[in-house]
Amino acid sequence: MRKYDVMYIIRPTLELEAKKALIAELNLILTTRGTTVLKVNEWGTRELAYEIADCKKGYYVLLETEMSVEAKNELDRVIRIKEDVIRHIIINREEM
Repeated sequence: MRKYDVMYIIRPTLELEAKKALIAELNLILTTRGTTVLKVNEWGTRELAYEIADCKKGYYVLLETEMSVEAKNELDRVIRIKEDVIRHIIINREEM
């Protein structure tokens, strides 16, 4: 298990219940694969530095996790499919 920071930005036009469902779905992907979610930090809606997918704002979510490489790859794959996630990054904290 390695430590990772995961940040993703959700479209600001998404309804509150849909945001919560999306966050829960992504967290479920991790927990069903033996990942330990150490911290979930929802920053809320913030201005983007530049426009992404016709959005000037985004809803930021930051996770601190301990997960396997397989879980990281699956999370990355699922996030790429989700149209409501406009940007994401997964950083290995051990290589910093």
